[in-house]
Formats: sequence, structure tokens, C-alpha cells
Amino acid sequence: MSMNQASLECRHINLSYGATPVLRGINLKIEPGEFFALLGPSGSGKSTLLRLIAGFNQHQSGELLVDGQDISGVPPHRRNIGMVFQNYALWPHMTVWDNVAFGLVERRESRDAIRRKVGAVLELVGLQDYARRRPGQLSGGQQQRVALARTIVIEPRLLLLDEPLSNLDKQLRVQMRDELKNLQRKLGLTTIFVTHDQEEAMTTADRMAVLDAGVLQQVGTAAGLYDYPQNRFVAGFVGTANLLEGRVAELDGASLRFDVQGLGQLTLPAPAEPPAVGAAALAFRPHQVSIAAPGEPADAARVWLDGQVQSAEFLGEFSRYRVRVGDLALISDQPHRAGSALFAPGARVRLGLDPRQLRYLPL
Repeated sequence: MSMNQASLECRHINLSYGATPVLRGINLKIEPGEFFALLGPSGSGKSTLLRLIAGFNQHQSGELLVDGQDISGVPPHRRNIGMVFQNYALWPHMTVWDNVAFGLVERRESRDAIRRKVGAVLELVGLQDYARRRPGQLSGGQQQRVALARTIVIEPRLLLLDEPLSNLDKQLRVQMRDELKNLQRKLGLTTIFVTHDQEEAMTTADRMAVLDAGVLQQVGTAAGLYDYPQNRFVAGFVGTANLLEGRVAELDGASLRFDVQGLGQLTLPAPAEPPAVGAAALAFRPHQVSIAAPGEPADAARVWLDGQVQSAEFLGEFSRYRVRVGDLALISDQPHRAGSALFAPGARVRLGLDPRQLRYLPL
């Protein structure tokens, strides 16, 4: 099966329910054949945006372009966009084959074409041996494949997935994640999926958009958003981040002074693109923070802070420490090696920050 690859563009899209703005000034371009995630907490507007693309709700202003053509006024059944809902919405009284064939029957395709297309798509999702079963005789993962098959058999211009893996248990989610990615690669079909699970977005999507309170916060690859978050929300939502709030007090050639609320003054090497003087937050990841006993020799390239361990969690491949530094609690993740003892709660330690990994964000 070969699919046409469509591009999608949102231009200045606004949508309100009554007086409540749900999407605000959304500008977004998704490339042909891209696997794209809309990521955000519940209530961020991501499902509203997906349903808007499908045509189930209508924006009050802005343009929605598929391959450069505005489809804002086109009803859902004329858009040729496939959507897989969270609950799969399969017909329980129909066989797998009839569920998948349904859209083609509706389109009055010939019996031969239906047989060929349904056969091909069931093979694609590995369900050719289940054609005569009913959805109730299938596992959750199989039901999801039927829902996918039913959607892609009509050869849509875009495939939309609403929280596609949330109904599956953890192990199956990881397996289906890989299957979904492989299927999307095979079809080359432009696919947009909604998730609140950052790991799901980071492991599958080519690029993603992070939404919060109806506003598009940042768009990019997983690594781009993780390493270079543009604001505090993205830093805290994509991965775990330590955030120090304060102000850049002065820039002095190679170094800058950062006054941290609850901690005091830090003198840090100035980054290549120094931040402006004024309020800022300093973000860095827990695995970038080294931890050492007070007397240990220290890496001179790091900035060291004295602290006290509040808690130590053993998480298998790493141990997570919460360390009190001044009035703040910072998180440090250390790779675990067999035989190495954890620092106990109450232990005095030093935390080493790597200046190259610090990100200055607007407050």
C-alpha cells in the first residue's frame, strides 16, 4: 500500500468555547510523511487541536491548510483524514474483516478492490489469521491494530491518533509503540498523535509540539526540546529539570553572577550567548549533577554547592537523590554500579554543576 503524503499547516488558529479560549494563536507546520506528536498535560488543548484537524470542531479564526489548501469549512467526511479514537470504537457485532471493510463499503468500492485492500492491510498489521473473529475475542493490542487497519485502508491523507496507547498496559505500550513507528515508516503516512506521556512522544515522534493552556510552547525534536527548552514549562514537562529562580546580576567578560532565591550568589562562566541581565531561571537535568563526599577531590570545571541528602531512591539503573542546598531541594541522578553504597539521608555532600549544561530561561 502506498499512501499520499500530505503536509498540514495551522495559521493563527484560535478556538474558544464561549468565553473560554482553548487554542490561542496556533502556528504549526507538519511536513509530508512526518510522525508528529502533540504533547501536553490534560486541558492543554492538544485533543481539541486534533479534533479540529479532523473537522469535529471548528476554529473561530485562522486557517487550516492541507497541502496548501484551506479545509476550514470542509465537513469531516469530506476531508479524507483518518482518525483512531482512544477507545477504538470497533463494532462488536461485526467480524474483524467487516470492521476493516466498512469504510470501503460506504464508498461503494468494488468487491474485488475491497477484498484486495482489506487483505493487504490485515497482513500489514499482522491480523490476516483473525479476519473472522469479533473484536470481543481479541486482546487490547489486537483491537488497536484493527482500529488502525480500518483507518488506513481508506488511504487517508493524514492519520490522527488520540492517545493511541493509553488503554494498554506498560509492556504492551512499549511493544505497540515500536509497531506503530514501523507501520508509519512503512506507509510513509503523515501521522499526528496526541499524548500526555513524554516518553511516548520522545521515543516515537520525528518532532513534537508542546502545548500548555492552549498555547504552543515549543516545536522541535525530542533532543532539541530536552537540551534547549525555551521556557520553564518545556524544561519541566519534557524530562525532569532542576530550576533555580533568580536574576542575572552582572556580566563581566568571561563570567556572570547569578543571584539565586533561597541560595545566594553563584559565579558562573558566561555561556557563548550570554543571557540579558535581569530575572531568569537556570535549568539543568538531574543526571548532569554530580555528587561527592565533602573531602573528595573535585572536578575544577564544575561549580560546587554544599548540601545535605534529604532522600535517596534506588531506581535500578540509577539512584535519585534529593539534596537540600540552602532553602532549595535539588535532584541528582547517579548511575548505579553493583557494590556502590548510597549516600544516606542526612549525609553531607557536595553537588557539582556542569556550566556547559546550564540553560538560562526567561522567568
